[in-house]
Amino acid sequence: MEEFEKKLSIRDDSDGEEEAKKKVSTVELLREFLGIQQRRAEAYAKLRMGFARYMESSSSSSSSSSSAESAYQKLCGDVTQEFSDCSRQVLHLESLFLGPHYDRLDLAHLLRAVQTHEKQKLNLTATLQLLKKAGRPSERLVSHENCRFEKPMEHQCVHLHEITEAAGTEEAEANAQYDIDLKEAIRGVQDSVTAINEHLEEVRYEIAAHEAD
Repeated sequence: MEEFEKKLSIRDDSDGEEEAKKKVSTVELLREFLGIQQRRAEAYAKLRMGFARYMESSSSSSSSSSSAESAYQKLCGDVTQEFSDCSRQVLHLESLFLGPHYDRLDLAHLLRAVQTHEKQKLNLTATLQLLKKAGRPSERLVSHENCRFEKPMEHQCVHLHEITEAAGTEEAEANAQYDIDLKEAIRGVQDSVTAINEHLEEVRYEIAAHEAD
């Protein structure tokens, strides 16, 4: 009887240690997830700065504008790769929480929700930058490549047309639609950021609960 109780005690201690390891591992995985989110935030900061530099340079000389375009496209490629790596790592963490060792469907769903909002945020950020690059229809610069030059300093501009009420209405409608699209993209990004932050707060609560046990 004494030997049985001794073995039972050892088994209970072992189960407690395994449970402790499991909790520590869960905390470590959640902290890893927060680290990935920090990488995403830093990538967005680089993208915003790069886009701001691009917009400043795009109004300069053609050579400067071409250089800014190349730098911006490279930045977009680098940031896209960073986001792809982050998504891959989060999917791996999600699969671990779905596995039998952790069996935390709630945490897996939490990470999946963040992934969904991150995808929406990225798509809307791209839309927002494209809209800003294009500018309002009435303020866009025109190219004179198709115009006819008859004298060195004179040309027949194909963009000149009679100003009519219909043309004015069409331009006003295009501007209005542009403003609507811009506001929707901005609001969409803000909504995604709010949802992501709320989910990250849930992750921090989960970490705190584990550490309090």
